[in-house]
Amino acid sequence: MKGRQILLDHLDGREAAALMVDGQLDDLLVETDTPAPGTIYRARADRPVKGQGGMFLSTPDGPAFLRQVKGLSPGENLLVQVTGHAEPGKAVPVTNRLLFKSRFAIVTPGAPGLNISRGIREDEERDRLLEIAHEVMGPKDAALHGLIVRSAAEGADEDEIAEDIAAMSELATRVMADLDGEPEKLVEGDGPHLLAWRDWSEPAEVVTEAGCFETHGVTEAIEAARGARVGLPGGGSLYVEPTRALVAVDVNTGADTSLAAGLKANIACARALPRALRVRGLGGQIVLDLAPMPKKDRRTFESALRAAFRADPVETVLSGWTPLGHFELQRKRARSPLV
Repeated sequence: MKGRQILLDHLDGREAAALMVDGQLDDLLVETDTPAPGTIYRARADRPVKGQGGMFLSTPDGPAFLRQVKGLSPGENLLVQVTGHAEPGKAVPVTNRLLFKSRFAIVTPGAPGLNISRGIREDEERDRLLEIAHEVMGPKDAALHGLIVRSAAEGADEDEIAEDIAAMSELATRVMADLDGEPEKLVEGDGPHLLAWRDWSEPAEVVTEAGCFETHGVTEAIEAARGARVGLPGGGSLYVEPTRALVAVDVNTGADTSLAAGLKANIACARALPRALRVRGLGGQIVLDLAPMPKKDRRTFESALRAAFRADPVETVLSGWTPLGHFELQRKRARSPLV
């Protein structure tokens, strides 16, 4: 089926949302037992870890770990936000730079300034959105919080945008003033259905009927994603296999025996990899064992990989080549592994 579909259902009793693009599973969000990214705590500094330059914190949901702490002493209260899913047996990763994110707006406490997404290019639309932002925030709020108007606001109703900005600004003001007391969860991170509304903002058919995963091919696509193999155009394939230390990706040319077979398979891998990692919920260190290709073709592969991840919503750093000819990436653990 051509086009975009957003399907809201449940998977194994957990709330889940799937994005289908032209009949392929493009993204998957599933509720987990761990604190959802975006959750905000009033936490208490517990003990520093000097070797790692961080601090363990006490929260109502167990220990959290904050990196790059300066001037923080054990026993102090601070506000932190969950940045990703914790690996098994490890503390929840958090940051003290809070973001209050909704469909049209991101409020940034402590970082004043009104900004419009660079994805919105028309000057007239940028001026319209900036006028709405100035009107809603006002001098007092603008002095305390920054604001980013997201690309989803382009062409959206003025009242809806203003309501969204006002709600996020009010929430930020209330939370930032709530520093005193015992460790407490102040804001619950968004679940899959709310995240789908917030982040999948491009036009799409929305399906909410119970059992729609089964009737629209999502269940079958998820079962395929539980396996390691991903087919590539031209008969090649890649295998995505997570280990405790890293995610290994192996690229094969298949039956293609031409001189350019390796480059073609590697470019196909670059284009397919963001989706393969998204639907499997994989992050951390990723090592690509690519098909053989001349060193002169590496730049072409890097360009294709960079273009593919530029459109990916999950923050990914392209680290570069190893002496053995592998390519490494570092990816935020924004999803919980599908397995």
